[in-house]
Parts: sequence; structure tokens; C-alpha cells
Amino acid sequence: MTLHQFYNIGILIPAFNPDDKLIYLLDDIHQQTKFNQKIIIVDDGSLNQDIFEQIMTKYGQSIVVLHHDSNQGKGQALKTGFQYFLQHYQFINGVATIDADGKHKVSDLRNLEDNFIKHPEALIIGGRTFDEAVPLRSRLGNLVTNQLVKVLTGIRVQDTQTGLRIIPINYVKLLISFPTNHYEFEFDMLLATKKAGIELVEVPIQTVYLDNNATSHFRVIHDSLAIYSRFFKFAFSGVSSFVIDIVSFYVLVHFMMTYTHDFIIWATLISRVISGLFNYVMNKQLVFGTQTRQALWKYSGLFLCQLVASGLLTTIFSYLTALNQATFWISCIKIMVDLGLFLISYQIQKRFVFREAKDTNAA
Repeated sequence: MTLHQFYNIGILIPAFNPDDKLIYLLDDIHQQTKFNQKIIIVDDGSLNQDIFEQIMTKYGQSIVVLHHDSNQGKGQALKTGFQYFLQHYQFINGVATIDADGKHKVSDLRNLEDNFIKHPEALIIGGRTFDEAVPLRSRLGNLVTNQLVKVLTGIRVQDTQTGLRIIPINYVKLLISFPTNHYEFEFDMLLATKKAGIELVEVPIQTVYLDNNATSHFRVIHDSLAIYSRFFKFAFSGVSSFVIDIVSFYVLVHFMMTYTHDFIIWATLISRVISGLFNYVMNKQLVFGTQTRQALWKYSGLFLCQLVASGLLTTIFSYLTALNQATFWISCIKIMVDLGLFLISYQIQKRFVFREAKDTNAA
């Protein structure tokens, strides 16, 4: 008896307006006798049902096809499949997801399964190599997303947009509660691994692009904005608060310099109170959307720590550089200090301050 027989891994294929490549994929899976998993296809509101009718005629009850009445997004299609596995297959260990457009090889799926057996509690993802043969929009999209994941979480992965993954069942139970429903769902899946205590393992896979990736339903501008929206909102909130803070700081330093030796500390305090109130309201309503009362107290604690750090570091660097009598250069030093504190603040607010009471929301 092989190790594969001890692990029940379902196969989930989200599909929107698929073509014959989906049938070829199913044929490849069934031709490999080592694959005996249950296969679920989620039709995400496809206009033409011919392919699904062919699948049911050819494979019958060996494949389950679920249908959305209208297109709800890849994330929702995945969640529909996850829910079905959880409701109908009690002893499942994980769910493998694979795209319907033929860009993933069945041999790579097998390789991911071998790695899942070694790491049964980890999220296993297939990482493509993005060389010159890859369409430009895919190279650029992955480059930006990879760097964003690295900045936000410290996670280093080569392919953040891969649809070939194996997800441990404990993480599947958490993912169905994520609020995102489109391509950003897969992005959030990666961002939330650290928070959920899930190890992330990337396995090299073949890079396949058919017809310059013409069959992809990824909308470069719309879906990219959706993926990056939370960071963009936080950045907007941070920039707006920063402008308020630095303008207030500059004006206060200019007028207070001749009245007290502690003018940098007092200017930092007053300007940060003004910008901090604005930043709290923006992040609470626009970025993280939490309504918990504890958020105010947590934010207040973070605010005070950031205030002290900003004031002390700005003062120290101003005196060390002998620029403590130049309003412009003091302000420049403060900008550099606050930029570093901004990146630290995002992580703290996302993971601690505006985290919902239930630990079941997306990161």
C-alpha cells in the first residue's frame, strides 16, 4: 500500500466558459491510474453549457459539476467547491485546485501531491518560472504581486498568482469565511498563511501559456486593482495622514523654534494627534472595516508608541546630523523616520489592531 492511499486529496476545478482544454485535462487525470480522487468542477455562470454536458456524458457520476446561475468570481467558485468537499467528504485531508484552461500539467499536480504527503499541514503551491517566453502582462503582474507579498508579510514566493495548489483541510475551513470572491481571494490566501499558522511550500512547475494566455479571464486592470485594493487604501490613508502630519509639523516647528528647546517633541505630539485621529477613522472605516471597540484602545497604544518613536528618532537624528536648527531638514528627517514606521504600522494594524474578534476573516 502506497502513502497516497492514506491521503484523501480532492481535486477542485473552477471553470468559466471553458473549452475543450478542460476535457483534455480530465482525460489526462483519468489516464493516470494513481489518481483516484473525487473531482469537483464549479461552473461559474458559463454562458455555454456544451462542455459540461459532454463531461457528464463521458464521466457520469465520477465527476461532480456544480453550477452558479451567474458569474460570481473565481474566489466564490473555489469556496463553493470547498463547501461541497467539507459537507460530503468527512475524511478528506486536503483539496487540490487546478485551472481549467490547460496551463497546468497533471504531472505537476502529482508532484504537488507528493510534497503534500511530506507536509500535510502546509499550503503547497506550484511556482512557475517567469522568463521571456511568458506573456508580458503575466510577468509584470507577478513581479508586482510578489514584491507586495514580500513587503506585507515577509513571504518570499516566485508565483503568487498560481492556480495549482493543495490546501490542507484545516485551512480550507478557514478560507470559506474569507470575504473576497474574485482573483484577490487567491492573493488573500497567501497573505493569511502566517496569521493562520500555515506553512507555505512552493514547488517548481512547468510554465505553460497557450495562445499567449488568450483564454485567461484575468482582467489586468480591474482584477489587479482588486488584488491590491487593501494596500492601496492603506497607502491612501497613510499618505493623507502623512500630509496632514508633516504640514502641521512644519508649521509648528517654524513658530515654536524660538520659544522652547523641546519644540521638536511638542511639534511631533500636536501634529501626530491631529493626523492620528484622521488616520484612525480612515483605517477603521475604509481599509479594515472593523467595528470592534477594542480597536480604539489598540490603536491608541500603537499611536502612543509611534508618537514616541517618531519624536525621539527625529530628535536624535536631527542632533546627530547637526540639522536641529533647520526646519526643512528636520522635516526631511521626520519623513524618513515616519516612512519606516508606516510599514511597521501596517503589519501591526492588520494583524492586531483591526483584527476581528473571530479569527476567521481574511488578512
